[in-house]
Amino acid sequence: MGRLKLDEIGYWSEIKIDIIKKYAAAYSKIISAKGIFTSCYIDAFSGSGKHVRKRTKETIEGSPIAALGIDTPFDEYYFIDIESDKIDYLKNQVGDLENVHCMVGDANEKLIRDVFPKIKYADYKRALCVLDPYGLHLDWTVIQAAGDARSIEIFLNFPVADMNRNVFWKDPEGVDERDIMRMTRYWGDETWRDAAYTTEKSLVAWQERTDNDTVAEAFRVRLQDVAGFSFVPEPLPMRNNQGGVVYYLFFASHNPTGKKIVGDIFDKYRSRKA
Repeated sequence: MGRLKLDEIGYWSEIKIDIIKKYAAAYSKIISAKGIFTSCYIDAFSGSGKHVRKRTKETIEGSPIAALGIDTPFDEYYFIDIESDKIDYLKNQVGDLENVHCMVGDANEKLIRDVFPKIKYADYKRALCVLDPYGLHLDWTVIQAAGDARSIEIFLNFPVADMNRNVFWKDPEGVDERDIMRMTRYWGDETWRDAAYTTEKSLVAWQERTDNDTVAEAFRVRLQDVAGFSFVPEPLPMRNNQGGVVYYLFFASHNPTGKKIVGDIFDKYRSRKA
């Protein structure tokens, strides 16, 4: 545990953590005030709970520690990571809190098998779930299960930089089959091709790519029409120092109040051109 190297993050990741913390605080406060619900916070790719700021090399809190520090705590916390050393480091920070469950394993499997079944709408359970994979490591089945449950809201990292780098090539025949499979698992089927390309490859030309915003909008529609979330506001593009979009931060919910709160938060950062 002492040899764990903390992940370095850019300022766009700091913005994401700040957004999640702000919404988590509002969400937990609203749920708690109703007096009938059990609130749960789920961080499915939690990491170690601490990061290193690239610019200054300072140690800063990650989303799990940020969520634990809000004024109105959640009733239950679930933190999942595939790397055991990161979970060990996180456990050391959390201590012996009985309502915090730190789990090692594939988040896709853990969520479907061990976590989501505990968040039943009829049991007055409600959850905020952060799906922040390191790349194309999320299965659509998780997103669909969250939408079907009607008790789970999600923040979702849509890793368009990974998609562009490894999948959305002008000549798709050169793409590694494993990357195509990752893309299809994330999207849920192969309709991602319709979103990413405007033409079929011909004998004289490569396929023509659409832009990032077009792909993101197609996925937003998919979250509504296929996963069944009632409210999916326009996602927030998270940009690097050169202005390139690293990923889009999506929010999806069945709650109009959640949509309004997140929409206001997103708009503040959008107006700053973060």
